Amino acid sequence: MKILYIALKHEYGDPNKGLSYAYYNGYDALRFMGNEYQVVFFPYDELLYKFGQEKMNEMLLQAVKNENPDLCFFSLFNDEIYKETIKKISDSGKTITFNWFADDKWRFHNFTKHWAPLFNWVSTDQKSSVKDYQKIGYKNVVVGCWGCNQRIFKPLALEKVYDVSFVGQAYGPRNTLVKKLKKAGINIECFGNGWPNGRVSQEKMIEIFSQSKINLNFTERRGVTPLYLAKIFFAKKNGKITLYYPNQWLDNAKSVFAELQNEIKGRNFEIPGCNAFMITGNAENLEDYYVFDKEVVVYKSANDLIRKIKYYLQHQEEREKIAEAGYKRTMNEYTYEKIFKKIFKQIMNNHGAIL
Repeated sequence: MKILYIALKHEYGDPNKGLSYAYYNGYDALRFMGNEYQVVFFPYDELLYKFGQEKMNEMLLQAVKNENPDLCFFSLFNDEIYKETIKKISDSGKTITFNWFADDKWRFHNFTKHWAPLFNWVSTDQKSSVKDYQKIGYKNVVVGCWGCNQRIFKPLALEKVYDVSFVGQAYGPRNTLVKKLKKAGINIECFGNGWPNGRVSQEKMIEIFSQSKINLNFTERRGVTPLYLAKIFFAKKNGKITLYYPNQWLDNAKSVFAELQNEIKGRNFEIPGCNAFMITGNAENLEDYYVFDKEVVVYKSANDLIRKIKYYLQHQEEREKIAEAGYKRTMNEYTYEKIFKKIFKQIMNNHGAIL
């Protein structure tokens, strides 16, 4: 099976931010899936920067013609690839087009629903989003879910130097929660933009997972502010502020308020994938992936989190047992290799011998 993987090489298309999630977890996972898979990477952000959008789209069409892939695996970011380009590939009948949609809980209304019909197949990261696809009459959707690349996220034999750690950006609800933990006497170290320790590399983050007795995953979303609500009406692109058309405001409002809801993210799988103990905030459908209190621990409130942190800091054997169970579940079901193979099998069952 030959795959043309069309995605960002760098995070947000910015080389200064390092390699992208799509590169680390998509391309890297695909190229090590086995001899039956041949993967060609089309880094559209690099080509866009070097040659411009129109030329990059022409190069994509030429790459499809030259490589003649069985599957064009897209991971769209925004509108860098023209809709006409995608439709031309999908309508050719020579290759199947597939897009990996992420953050559908809040991106569906003002992004996904406008792009999904262009593809032969798509996946969503949220089980609850399948009904949204059904509402727009789109049927070829599979639930891909988040996962981890086991060649990158893996256990490290390191000393536990942190009682409690958190890796992620600092903002409103997270700052408040961390202050409550510290006030309760909990020794917590935070890493990421906005924290005193600053941002860390992916390699360092994985080390922190293994060096922590307890890894926290906060699911609390940003609070509502006038600046946040402004996203309903205004867009920022290439440093410029533009006004959305009025007919876009309703979909933007749906997206903005949906983003305030807790959702499953990659971190829910990456920490267990490192055989590390995790206490996480709850998110819709998380119980479908892990058994609470046996594979991961979930907190319901700040007081509940404080109580559970203090309990598990005193019960090392129980921590290690839960971490091991979460690790086994992740390796058995939630590596990207297994997720991709499951998706490809479903597509193959519907398209016969093409894949």
